[in-house]
Amino acid sequence: MSDVNWRLAMRSLKRDLRAADVRALFIALVLAVAASTMIAFFLDRLERGLERQAGQMLGGDLVLEQRDPFSEELRERLENAGFVLSDQVDLVSMISREGRFQPASLKAVDEVYPHYGVSYVDFGNGTEQTASGPPPGEAWADPRLMELVEIELGDRVQVGQTELAVTGIIEREADQSGGFGSFNPRLMLNTADVEATGLVQEGSRIEFEILAAGPPEALDQVQGLLAELRRNGVEVRDVRVDRPQVGNALQRAESYLGLAGLAAVLLAGVAVAMSTRRYVERHLDTAALLRCFGASQRQLVTIFTLQLLGLALVAAVIGALLGLLGQAVLIWLLVSFLPMTLPPPGLMPLGLGVFTALAVLVGFAGPTLLRIKQVSALKVLRRELDPLPPSAWLVVGVASIVFGGLLWLYSGSLPLAIGLLIGGALLLGVLWIISALLLSGLLRVVQRFSGRSEWSQALRLGGRQLARRRQAGLGQLLAFSVTFFAMAMIVLVRGDLLSTWQDQLPENTPNYFAINIQPSERDPFEAAVSPRVETQSTLYPMVRGRVIAINDQPPREAVPPDARGDNSLRRELNLTWQSEVPEGNQVVAGEWFTPAQLGSNSGSESSDESQGWMSAVEATPQSGPVPISMEDGLAERLGLSIGDEMTFSVGSDEITTQITSLRSLNWDSFQPNFFVIFPPGVLEQFGHSYITAFHLPDAEQGLIRELITDFPGVSLLNVDAILGQVRDVLAQVTRAVELVLALVLLAGISVLYAALTASRPVRAHESGLLRVFGAGSRMISRVQGAEYALLGFASGLMGAILAELTSAVLYIYLLDLTPRLHLGLWVFLPVGGALLIGVIGHALSRGLRRQAPAASLGLLGEA
Repeated sequence: MSDVNWRLAMRSLKRDLRAADVRALFIALVLAVAASTMIAFFLDRLERGLERQAGQMLGGDLVLEQRDPFSEELRERLENAGFVLSDQVDLVSMISREGRFQPASLKAVDEVYPHYGVSYVDFGNGTEQTASGPPPGEAWADPRLMELVEIELGDRVQVGQTELAVTGIIEREADQSGGFGSFNPRLMLNTADVEATGLVQEGSRIEFEILAAGPPEALDQVQGLLAELRRNGVEVRDVRVDRPQVGNALQRAESYLGLAGLAAVLLAGVAVAMSTRRYVERHLDTAALLRCFGASQRQLVTIFTLQLLGLALVAAVIGALLGLLGQAVLIWLLVSFLPMTLPPPGLMPLGLGVFTALAVLVGFAGPTLLRIKQVSALKVLRRELDPLPPSAWLVVGVASIVFGGLLWLYSGSLPLAIGLLIGGALLLGVLWIISALLLSGLLRVVQRFSGRSEWSQALRLGGRQLARRRQAGLGQLLAFSVTFFAMAMIVLVRGDLLSTWQDQLPENTPNYFAINIQPSERDPFEAAVSPRVETQSTLYPMVRGRVIAINDQPPREAVPPDARGDNSLRRELNLTWQSEVPEGNQVVAGEWFTPAQLGSNSGSESSDESQGWMSAVEATPQSGPVPISMEDGLAERLGLSIGDEMTFSVGSDEITTQITSLRSLNWDSFQPNFFVIFPPGVLEQFGHSYITAFHLPDAEQGLIRELITDFPGVSLLNVDAILGQVRDVLAQVTRAVELVLALVLLAGISVLYAALTASRPVRAHESGLLRVFGAGSRMISRVQGAEYALLGFASGLMGAILAELTSAVLYIYLLDLTPRLHLGLWVFLPVGGALLIGVIGHALSRGLRRQAPAASLGLLGEA
């Protein structure tokens, strides 16, 4: 009997492929699988690439990093444990050539580099693989630096106080991590040339690294040494513990892509449910005939289930192939920000795609398909004996459970899946109510049109048809409005929000930062800059220190669990000292340093400050725990309050401090800001540099060239250039998001196609009646076009409302700006939606307009 069921199912499927409802069902399943497999392929390749190349990304199996050179004793202990060592120095400086200047990230490597992998470098004859760094006297630049400074291979560039010949273009470094974390172009040189640059000075922002490669036994042998190094403020990265992760922006992109992919799956599921309803209604007569020939209820369900399973498997294969192609495009869009060369696609996403297709079919089509089981053989004689349709609550309940399971599968978190499902259901209910009110209001306005032109009549008739199918129309309106909203937010985030934020900054907001100003350069730098800038900040001294204890406990043990990975505990902080509350800071808890805490030199500081805007302070050291002022956001993250003690490692010394005040900062001021501020008289004894910010008018841009020439060790950061690079990053990431949104839009169109298919008999009947009463093909075409144009207009209007409200929330709570109205949204989205949905719906209805009135009226019994 099973062979008979299979043959009947396949024969029926072959015949049904010409039916519109089966085509709609097939397209919806293909889109669901394509969206899910594309995201799954991408994330799977990224994860396996991270696992496979963790050591290569770190640069070794063990990486040690600190501000000062490492001792020979430490090197001997690591080599005796079985490690091979490679030295690396990282710093930021200005690169120049023939009057062109550009800040760059410098990476100095030795002859042992790299431990793992190869670099891809173009030496003039195409890209080559090389397992070494540049020799002494030479440097390799990345393509962006070559373009910005107009460098040709063989040219010499100024790096600090020396010149290096650029002999290679770096396409990819052997140990290069993700590009989201660094905006500067890169230059690789040899460690033998670092001293000649003159950039290594006391207080400079420089990192010395030891990259160690060795077997797991060597790592086990030095665990005690590593714990000691961590206590001494050395940053330790163990390949087994600190496997590199993708940057925050890429992680957010992963989450967004995953949610967008699931949105496409959800919309495709709605299309599956609509198509299945029409499919079942069309096969009720066939099921009744089979019952007359002796088929049991179980056999009926088996035959039609096998037919849909066959359709789902074919759709899964095609959808998986499209997903494979889509992930290749996705990786191409993100290639410059991916942390490594990704391995080939695996097989797991293919299985996931097949499972998604079956899950969508079971969840969204299963309850409706069970209706065939209830068909009676008497329906052959009495057409009114249709089985009752399944309860709407049953359909929604089963679909919700299945979609919740998919959420759990893709997110890996059951609480998150439940939260998204419940929150999504509540949001859907609110949007449904708003959409219903919006659609009702639009239809009332349309019905008040009193014109007698063909278009006025078409709009009224189209509005009445949309009102008769209000529930189906609301579902489509929601699908398209959410899609239009997502597309509008992409445009706003990529351009409008960032531009508006920049435009609303004060006119003389600093546009340059100067860092690494040495104490001996302070007065000459002031003399060069002060007369030619419009506004400037105080010159802040800066010392780097690491938190090594909180309330006499290791930092990660003393803070809440969710704060143990906070960057402030993993890296050195920039510390400063001030006697007065800095501009843009406000004490929100505790008290600022008292005269007793400031010491006897506080008066002399005021005298110094009157001598220039870059004045420094001098005072005598304090005894006992040193009072400090902390930024309130950092204190909240670390669970700290007034009276808590923190121990900092600065150089080779330890300083125990006590929090006496908390400050709120204006991070949007483009002024130097600090998480921790000391009173004068504590940090002056340590090597330090200075940082300041100033606004340079366009007419004085030549000053930058003079500063770079006279102060080669000072790094100048152009804020306008950084904001431009932020826009470039957003543009490239959002292209990938737009690719997924295109799938979401296609899924929304599949909902429209499925709804059109499900209502085909009723629409055909209406079209036939209009023809009977004298309407021509032109009039019917306009009525159908008007119906879909109204649906698109309402969807665009709803999308504009959602985008405007969301952007207002971003303006107020994220950017702290005054919300503004985006008039372009209110014009482009409704008009664009009306044109897009109107054209698509009109095209999909073409078959009905060509049908004879008799044939159209004959379809009424199938509704």
